[in-house]
Amino acid sequence: MAVILTNAQIVTENEVVRGTLVYGADGVVEIQPGASSAPGAEDCDGDHIAPGLIECHTDNIERHFAPRPGVVWPNPLASALAHDAQIVGAGITTVYDAVCVGGYDDGKDFRTKIMTSMIEAVAQAAKANLLRADHRLHLRCETTDPKMMGYLTQSSGAAPVALASLMDHTPGQRQWRNLDHYRKFVKGEGRTAEEIEEIIKAEIDRCAQPVRGNFDKAVTFFRERGIPLASHDDTTLEHVADAALAGCAISEFPTTIEAAQAARDAGMKIVGGAPNVVRGGSHSGGVAVTDLVKKKLIDVLSSDYVPASLLQAVHTLSKGAMPLHEAFGLATWRAADMLGLKDRGRLRPGQRADFIRFCVVDNTPVVRAVTVRGQRVF
Repeated sequence: MAVILTNAQIVTENEVVRGTLVYGADGVVEIQPGASSAPGAEDCDGDHIAPGLIECHTDNIERHFAPRPGVVWPNPLASALAHDAQIVGAGITTVYDAVCVGGYDDGKDFRTKIMTSMIEAVAQAAKANLLRADHRLHLRCETTDPKMMGYLTQSSGAAPVALASLMDHTPGQRQWRNLDHYRKFVKGEGRTAEEIEEIIKAEIDRCAQPVRGNFDKAVTFFRERGIPLASHDDTTLEHVADAALAGCAISEFPTTIEAAQAARDAGMKIVGGAPNVVRGGSHSGGVAVTDLVKKKLIDVLSSDYVPASLLQAVHTLSKGAMPLHEAFGLATWRAADMLGLKDRGRLRPGQRADFIRFCVVDNTPVVRAVTVRGQRVF
């Protein structure tokens, strides 16, 4: 049975239409300008209706499995469902859960301890039809870890992999190229200046050897399996050149304008951080995403570590940088195109009925309802 939502501001690929959306379990039926007087039509009171947001890289799932330092939650399924609820509450209907493959060391990095349980818990929840959003697996490979390939082999059989990214968090490189920013990050964990310098030296020494070998091995691993690749935190022209040679189709979170321009010239899609947009800049000294948007060097936004930031960033950009429908494209149809998702990301007949209803209160977008495959889930 078709459902009718009327008196809504409907965000399409090309404009915002004040009108009526008709949909069902089989997808969007039609969009009509103007109000509907059909029996049973729901009055949306002028709220916006937009395609469900598509998130390509979020590590938000980690905080539900390890909510405090040294604490691993004992119920993986409950953790996966709590993550799913937060994702849907943020208006995200398709999410690529970015699970870290490898870490800093087995003694103090929690990620290696929860990696398999995160993957298996989401797969279990999906099999039992408990998830409200569509979850897909994104493996983010920490090339600084000497054991990365072992973890990669272990994790890749637990669930189908939809996307992989190659990371290098060596102090002095990429995201942490400015050691003063890294010092501030490490100091936040309550360490003295002497301890911080010892940590930096040890990390640089530890990371130097495995990065290149792991990078090449991971590229071969994913290429043989036909899994699309993304680079991460590209900073220099050399970083982008290496990524392009490896076959990376996506550059995630470039930290400089030069790297973003090189990625564009290489034909790569560019993902920017939504928290960067909301905060007005990077927390680690990288380029402001709004500056990249002005230069047309951003294709897609990602909420990264704050699910709610995706819709907030779209709203922020719509207040001056671009019209609302274009801002939504960065989190919907452009993301769908980048990820090869042909059945979603746009509100038009034949597409999946994945959409959100929201209003704006005190300059804050507020999600009021979320629909996935024609079923209201929030």
